[in-house]
Amino acid sequence: MDVGITIVIAVTVLVMIGAFAVAARRLLNLRFGVVRGLLAGALAFLLAGPIMQALAGSVSPQDSSLTPLWFLILAVACALLAAMVFLAVAEALVPAGSLPGPVELARSLRGRAARSRRYFAIVRILARHGLGPYLRGRRPDDGAGGRARVARSLRLALDEAGVTFVKLGQIMSTRPDLLPAEFIDELALLRDRAAPAPWEQVERVLAEELPGPVEEVFAEFERRPLASASIAQVYAARLRSGDRVVVKVRRPGITEVVERDLDIVARLALTLSARTRWGRAIGVRDLARGFAEALREELDFRVEAANMAAVAATSRDAEVHVPAPHLPLSGRRVLVMERLDGTPLDTAAPASRPGDAADADAWGTAGAEAAGGAGHDGAATGTAPDAGALARTLLGTLLRQIMVDGVFHADPHPGNILLLADGRLGLLDFGSVGRLDGSLRASLQRLLLAMDRGDPLGVADALLEVVPRPDEIDEARLERELGRFMARHMNGAGATAGARMFTDLFGIVSGHGLSVPPEVAAVFRTLATVEGTLTALAPGFDLVAEARAFGARHFAESRDPATIRRAVTDEATALLPMLRRLPRRLERIAGAAENGRLSVNVRLFADERDRTHVTGMLHQVLLTVLAATAGIMAVLLLGVDGGPKVTAQVGLYQLFAYNLLVVASILALRVLVVIFRRDL
Repeated sequence: MDVGITIVIAVTVLVMIGAFAVAARRLLNLRFGVVRGLLAGALAFLLAGPIMQALAGSVSPQDSSLTPLWFLILAVACALLAAMVFLAVAEALVPAGSLPGPVELARSLRGRAARSRRYFAIVRILARHGLGPYLRGRRPDDGAGGRARVARSLRLALDEAGVTFVKLGQIMSTRPDLLPAEFIDELALLRDRAAPAPWEQVERVLAEELPGPVEEVFAEFERRPLASASIAQVYAARLRSGDRVVVKVRRPGITEVVERDLDIVARLALTLSARTRWGRAIGVRDLARGFAEALREELDFRVEAANMAAVAATSRDAEVHVPAPHLPLSGRRVLVMERLDGTPLDTAAPASRPGDAADADAWGTAGAEAAGGAGHDGAATGTAPDAGALARTLLGTLLRQIMVDGVFHADPHPGNILLLADGRLGLLDFGSVGRLDGSLRASLQRLLLAMDRGDPLGVADALLEVVPRPDEIDEARLERELGRFMARHMNGAGATAGARMFTDLFGIVSGHGLSVPPEVAAVFRTLATVEGTLTALAPGFDLVAEARAFGARHFAESRDPATIRRAVTDEATALLPMLRRLPRRLERIAGAAENGRLSVNVRLFADERDRTHVTGMLHQVLLTVLAATAGIMAVLLLGVDGGPKVTAQVGLYQLFAYNLLVVASILALRVLVVIFRRDL
């Protein structure tokens, strides 16, 4: 066969397949993927010939010249019907979007293979540490010894799994509302650490992020890192202006590793939620989602720079210093900030509580080394700072950030706080910052006031404002437990404070099925963390007494006549325009009522989305009625004997009936495919 003829035939076949595909999609009034549409068009093309041959067998030379045309139209309609049935069945079995297209599938094969290898590696690590049965639903032993063994195995497995899982363990160690004390204590021992990346790799990151070469941007730049952790490394430098800074650089290639591991964390969370009751009870999927969001923010140093600026803008205590970021040189992977001279509290006070002293918890160490080593502290100024005063200053700053400003440092462990050379405190590492809106701050203030008064009823009411209220709750039992909690921790000479107090409070909350919002959990986590920091700074520091003193001072300020007058003035200013318009509106309403012209106009379906939804439902109902009508008419016509003959075997009524059956099937398929389509 001539090549030209072959090309013409091939082009004709492709055009016909495309025409069938387009016609089937238009009749269903929905968009389908190119592959699915072409398969439907090919099926219609392949069936059109046999159907036409079967119908042509009943045509004789004596029949009308229009008879073959009628049968051709019927054959094409039947072929289109087959294509539409294919699309509808495919949509029911494999909905659009549930499988990737060929291009996306080809692009993701390599990534899927790498993730699969990493996934099986993580599973092997968990199994090697004896955690396999717990992935299948087994609960840890009820005894403290059994829980301690499982907690230690979990800590070792997370430490071996790498940076993402170490970070996950660190986050889990701050949630006493979800995990027993044995797990909290064991996971608190996790520290991420890593060998420094080669300078050549770090220099490439700096060259891509900075406006010029390192030698041109900085007057001095120490190539030996001051500190190195799994996510970032910290270097000492000096700007052209003479300012001494530290430069935090994200490790090369860490984003790909973290994203791959976050995918595995999400899969493990899905498995635990589906197969274990304890996974569903603690909301492991939500925890994994929140952890992924927080870690992705930590990878973006622009977020940390914004957090530093936000906390510094609300800081009112001259005794606590927040380093200033150098924004022109900071970006997604590089953060340049003021260098602080001082010693981290975890170095100055060995009794400090273990925590995450990595990443730039790293740049806290940078400040210490830049100041002359870990032994340098406030004594260099000639007078030792008052530890109790510094502890009160730190607690007051954090409480003011939480209760008044609504922006607070959410990870104040000793490694993130410097004892500066001038006797002040410096806050470091703003990758984790909490935010509270005004209504939540007001609810927390009412909660603390009720606790200070020893009012269990007020504490219960305020607590139910802070956390989402469930449909059913035993409020009487909640009040009794809160009363016992306050008697144990806040009243009398035997009262205890610290992490145990927050653990007991979380136990009460979780015992009543109350879910703590992440921002509120961040507040309690911050207070529990700072308790260890305060103990390291000033042993014997009374957290509860100092918090009460702060509350008394703050609420005394809020009741100051000038403050009250300002609040009243602000409210009156906001209400004045409405009050000025109110008499005229009341007069119009009264006049309309007096004259019998008062009416209420209610507009149904004012929203365009409501009208679109109702219109779509009416269309589906109309199509269903038309399909049923056409089907019934076709059945009735098929049962009619006699009538004009189109061919020797087919009558005119039967031909009409077959066409009506095709029409009824098309209309019914349009309704069904909308039902199967998930995105509608």
